[in-house]
Amino acid sequence: MKPRDLEQYLHDHIPLSRAMQVTVLHSSPDEVTLEAPLAPNINHQETVFGGSASAVAILAGWSLLHVRLAAAGIPNRLVIQRNTMHYDQPISATFTAHARLVNQEDWELFSRTLRRKGRARLATRCELVSAGVPVGHLEASYVALRQAATAAQ
Repeated sequence: MKPRDLEQYLHDHIPLSRAMQVTVLHSSPDEVTLEAPLAPNINHQETVFGGSASAVAILAGWSLLHVRLAAAGIPNRLVIQRNTMHYDQPISATFTAHARLVNQEDWELFSRTLRRKGRARLATRCELVSAGVPVGHLEASYVALRQAATAAQ
């Protein structure tokens, strides 16, 4: 999925991504990088609101699995199950969220389980960076539920 296509999908289906002015810098089945500016995500301290940082990181992990499942041709409903956000430094400028699988080898088991049982879980890790400096990271698990293919998908 091309970055522009993913960005349009996010803005159309997850309106918060548009309000936060999230852009997709890179999208592939192996990694997704999102970017968000400070202004629409600012808090009273003139840094990024923690909820915004977490939301962009969650969205990056979700996007990674969305792209990967689409590339594999597996119709699904994808939701976050749990996450842990680590805030290492205040974010005072535009920031990126770079998501990858925690363990690439887990993909095969995940896709087999999803096809066979109709439900599977997979972990992602997302690094937040601002001005070239790591500022936080998210560890998250997502659950995919297999759906029957429809013409609308």
